[in-house]
Amino acid sequence: MKHSQQLCLQRMRAIPAQIDYPSELPFSAKASELVELVRDNQILVVAGDTGSGKTTQLPKICLQAGLGRKGLIGHTQPRRLAAASVANRVAEELGAKLGKGVGYQVRFTEKASPETYLKIMTDGILLAEIQQDRFLNRYEVLIIDEAHERSLNIDFLLGYLKQLLTRRPELKLIITSATIDVEKFSRHFSNAPIMTVSGRTYPVDVRYSPLIEKVEGQFYSDVIIQGIVEAVQEIQRSDRSRGSGSGDILVFLATEREIRETALALRKAKFAATEILPLYARLRQSEQSRIFKPHGGRRIVLSTNVAETSITVPGINYVIDTGFARISRYSLQSKIQRLPIEPVSQASANQRKGRCGRLADGICIRLYAESDFNARPEFTDPEILRTNLASVILRMLYLRIGEVGSFPFIEPPESKAINDGFKLLEELNALDAGRKLTRAGRQMATLPVDPKFGRMLVAANAQSCLAEMLVIVSALSIQDPRELGGENRQKAQESQQQFQHADSDFLTLVKLWDDYEKQRQDLTQAQLRKFCKQHHLSFMRMREWREVHRQLLLACQQLKFRLNRESASYEQVHKAIISGALNQVACNYEGKTYQGTRNKKFVLLNSSSLASKRVRWIVAVGLIETAQTFASMAARIEPEWIEEMALHLVKRECFEPHWSRKRQQVMAYEKVALLGLTVIEKRPVAFKSYDPIMARELFIKEALVNDELQLQSNFLSRNREFLAELTKQEEKLRRPDFLVSERDIARFYEQSLPATVASTADLRSWIKQATPADLSSLEMTEQKLFDEKTAHHGETNYPDAAAINHNQLKIDYKFEPGDSRDGATIDVPLLILPQLRQADIDWAVPGILRDKCIALLKSLPKAWRKQLIPVSGFVDEVLPLMSANDGELLDALCDQIKILKNIAIERGEFKEDSLPPHLRVKIRVVDDKGRELAFGERLADLQQQLDVKNEDSSTAAGSAGFNHAIEREQLRDWDFDVLPDSLQIGDELVLIRFPALVDNSSSVAIKLFAEPGRALIEHQNGLIRLYMLRTPQQKKIIKKQFDEFQKKHVLKYAPGMQGLV
Repeated sequence: MKHSQQLCLQRMRAIPAQIDYPSELPFSAKASELVELVRDNQILVVAGDTGSGKTTQLPKICLQAGLGRKGLIGHTQPRRLAAASVANRVAEELGAKLGKGVGYQVRFTEKASPETYLKIMTDGILLAEIQQDRFLNRYEVLIIDEAHERSLNIDFLLGYLKQLLTRRPELKLIITSATIDVEKFSRHFSNAPIMTVSGRTYPVDVRYSPLIEKVEGQFYSDVIIQGIVEAVQEIQRSDRSRGSGSGDILVFLATEREIRETALALRKAKFAATEILPLYARLRQSEQSRIFKPHGGRRIVLSTNVAETSITVPGINYVIDTGFARISRYSLQSKIQRLPIEPVSQASANQRKGRCGRLADGICIRLYAESDFNARPEFTDPEILRTNLASVILRMLYLRIGEVGSFPFIEPPESKAINDGFKLLEELNALDAGRKLTRAGRQMATLPVDPKFGRMLVAANAQSCLAEMLVIVSALSIQDPRELGGENRQKAQESQQQFQHADSDFLTLVKLWDDYEKQRQDLTQAQLRKFCKQHHLSFMRMREWREVHRQLLLACQQLKFRLNRESASYEQVHKAIISGALNQVACNYEGKTYQGTRNKKFVLLNSSSLASKRVRWIVAVGLIETAQTFASMAARIEPEWIEEMALHLVKRECFEPHWSRKRQQVMAYEKVALLGLTVIEKRPVAFKSYDPIMARELFIKEALVNDELQLQSNFLSRNREFLAELTKQEEKLRRPDFLVSERDIARFYEQSLPATVASTADLRSWIKQATPADLSSLEMTEQKLFDEKTAHHGETNYPDAAAINHNQLKIDYKFEPGDSRDGATIDVPLLILPQLRQADIDWAVPGILRDKCIALLKSLPKAWRKQLIPVSGFVDEVLPLMSANDGELLDALCDQIKILKNIAIERGEFKEDSLPPHLRVKIRVVDDKGRELAFGERLADLQQQLDVKNEDSSTAAGSAGFNHAIEREQLRDWDFDVLPDSLQIGDELVLIRFPALVDNSSSVAIKLFAEPGRALIEHQNGLIRLYMLRTPQQKKIIKKQFDEFQKKHVLKYAPGMQGLV
C-alpha cells in the first residue's frame, strides 16, 4: 500500500500543471467536451479521420480529466514504430522527458520509470502483461488506438477488456478508430457513447476508369499496367488544365511482380522529370527510406497495401487504385495461410483515397467501375476471421479466462475455426485428450512466438539443440533479413552463397548467424554496415534478429531450459523443427513437387538450397498459397524422425500378419501415416506388439499345427508321430479333419501353452523353466483329442483290408480330388483275380456305401428320381436291408426299389460313370512281388485284360506251386468221393478252386479250375465220358439223355457239382 501511494505521488508530481492543445488540430476544438465524456463514462469510442490529432491528444485529455494519478494511462499502438514516434511527440507536447513522465515499451525496448504516468506500447506488450497482471491493476485508463485495423491482438484485447471492466468498474477504456464501423465497437460495449472528430483533409475527386478486359475471371497484368499508364497521362492533363504543379502519385497494386512490371512500363513511357519508386514489405530498408527523402519533379510510388495504414507516404496528391490486394486468409481445409488476390473492401478503398487529400485537393482514379465499388463488402474481414486461432486459444487457456466459444469477441469466429485452432494445438502436443494444457503447452504459452515455433523450442530443449533453435526460431519470427528481392536478386544470391547449407535452409540461418556474430565482434559499426550491404543483408533486421534472439533466450532461461554448449547434430536440430511443423513434412511427389499432409502439394521457392534437388523427404516452413503453394524454407529429413516426433499423431496400420520361418515368429507389415501422409510404407514388425492374442493364435497355427517350428523337443517328435498315424486314418474317411482337425490341434496347444508364448523364442524360454508335468501336458493322446467312438469309426467303416474269399486284401486310401486314384484302391494278387466277383469289390468299403447309393439314385432320370425323394432318407431306409449276399450293389439297390416302391428300374438307367472317382473302388492287380500289373475300376475289364478266364488248372495253380490231393489222372471208374463245390488252397494266399472231371478220351481226370463256369463245362463232358467208359454199349443213349437233362436242369445247379451229379 505504501509503495502504491509513493507511486501515485511521483506520478502526480510529474504531470504538468498546464496542458495545451495545438490549435491547428481538429481534435483541440473538442477537448473540453471529450474531457467531460471521459470523466462521465467508463467506456468511450472516439472516431477520427487521419490528421485529426486523436492519437496524440487523447492521452492529454485523460490527464486533464484527472486520470494518470492512481494508475497509468496505457496507450496501445499496432506497430512499434508508431509507439515510439507517438511517445516522442506526446512527451514533446507535454514538456516531459521521454522515459520519465511519458514512457514507451515495444518488443525490445522499454523506457519508463516510477514517475511514468503515460505508457505507450504495442498491443502485444499489453497482452504479455496480462500473463503477469490478469486484472491490469497498474492501469487507470487504457486507450486502444487504431482499433479499426481489427488485428488479432486488438480483437482479443477488446474481448478481454469487456470481461475485465465488469470486475474493475474504476478502470476506463477509450477505443479510437478511423471512421470505419465505429458503431460496432459501441454495440460491443453496451452502446458506449461515440465522439466523432473530423480530420484535417481536403476534397478528393474520385474518378472511375474501369478496365474492360476480363478473361475467365482473371485480369491480365498488361491490361492493368496499361490502365495505370493511361491514368498517369490523365493526371498530367489535369495538372495542365488546372495550371498546377506536378504532385506525387501513389499507385496501389496487389503484388511485387505487378510493381516491377509496372515500373518497367512507366520508365518506358518516359514521363518527364518523374521518379518511380517501389514500396512493399520485403523491400530493402534503404530502398524503403527513399520515399521519405526530398525530391524534385514528380514521384510515382508503386505500393502494395502497406501504404494503406502501415506506412504513410508523404506528399501524395494523386492516388491510382487498381482495387486489388493480397489478403492473408487461413484455409481450414488445407491448413495453409493463403494469400489470394482479392478486391479490397469499400473501407480499404476509402483509406487509399484518403492518402491524397492531406495536402490539397486530390484526385483518386479507381481502375474499376462505380457499380463494382458499391457491390464490394463494406469492411475488410477482421484478422480473427482470417487466421488460425491456435495462439489465441493457447493464451486463453493459459490465462484461464473461460471457454473460447463464449469469449466476447466483437465478431466471434465460427466453431469450426475454433476447433481447427484446438486441433493445431493438439498436433503440437500442447493439449491433452481433454483439451487441457500439457507441460509442453504451458511452456509454449510463455514463449512470445507463434505456437509452432514455441513447440520447436520446447523440443529443442529435449533434443539438446536449444542454441541452434534459438537462432532459427528468432529468424523465422521476423521478416527475412536477407534482401533477395528486386533487380539485384542474382547478385544477392551469389553474395550469400557462402552461408548456404547444402541440405538445410535452417542451418543456412545458423551459418549466417555465426558469421555475422563473428563480424559483429571484430568490426566497427560502420564496417558491420558495409558487411551487411556487401552481402545484401538488412542491417536493421539483423539487429532485430539479435533482439528477438535475446528475448527468446531470456524466456527460455526463465523456463530453466538448458543451452547446449556442444554443437547439436543435424538430426537433433531437425527433429526439433519437425515437432513444430508436423503438418508441413512432405515427400517428393513428382519432379519438383512435394506432397505433404492432408494431400497438399507444394514446391520450394528458388531461394531454397533444395529447390534444384530431388530430396525424398523434407520438412518445410512458411507455406504460402498464392496462385500456387510455395514453401520458403526446407530441409532434408528421414521419415523415421517424423514418426518419432509425431507419436501422438501417427496412425499405424498393421497388415498381412504372417508366420516368418526365418525369424520364427509371427510378423506383419506396418504402415505409418501422419495426417494422411504415408511416412512408413511397409515395415516388418513383430505382430505380437500389435495383437498378442492373434499373434499367439497364428504362432500355434503356423508353427505348431503346420509344423514350421524349428525346435528340438521330445513333445514335438512324439506329436508328429501321433498325427502321422491319424492322417492315415483320415485318408480312409476322405475327411482330413474328421478324426482330428487343425482346429482341434490348435485348441490342444491353446489349452496347454501359457498365454505368453507367441514365438519360438517364447516357447524355448518357457521350456527351460517348465516342470516335467508342464512338458507332459504338451504330448498328444487320443483321450486329449477325441472320444473313443470317433477313434474307432475309421476301423469299422474304412478297413485297412477287405476279407474276400478268405484273403485279406490290402486297401489303400488316397485323398486327392481330381486324381484318377482318388479314393480307395484294393490290391489284388493276379492269382486270385479270376475268383473275384464284382460284388466283392462293391461291398469292400462300407464307409462309402451310403454316399455311393445317394449318388447312384441322383443319377437317375427325373421321372424315377422324384419317386424316391428324399433320396438320402430313402438310402438310409434301404441300406440296412442290403448286404454282400445280395450280389452287386446296384442289383441289390434295384431289388430294394422294386420291393419298397414297386418300381422296376433297369441297371442301364443309372449313370455309373457320373459317380465321383472316390465313390468307385479301384483295383490294383499285383504280382507275387507286389509290382503293379494293371489298374482299373471294373473287375471284368481287368480279368479280360489279363486273360485270366482262359487259364487251365495247371496254369492257375500248379505253376505257382499250389497242388491238392484231390487231383487225379487215368480214371475209368467212379472210385472217388463226391467232389466239393470249391476248395481252398494255399497258406498266405488262399486260392478258391473248383474241382471238375475232365474228359481225356480214354480216361477222365480230376482237375482244379479258377473259374466256376469253366469247371462246370469241363465237368459235364467228364461225366459223360466216365459213364460211357463204364457202359460202352449204352453210349449213345447216355449221350442223348444227358443232353436233354442238361437243357432242363443244368442251370439250376451251377456251379455246384454235387447237385449236378
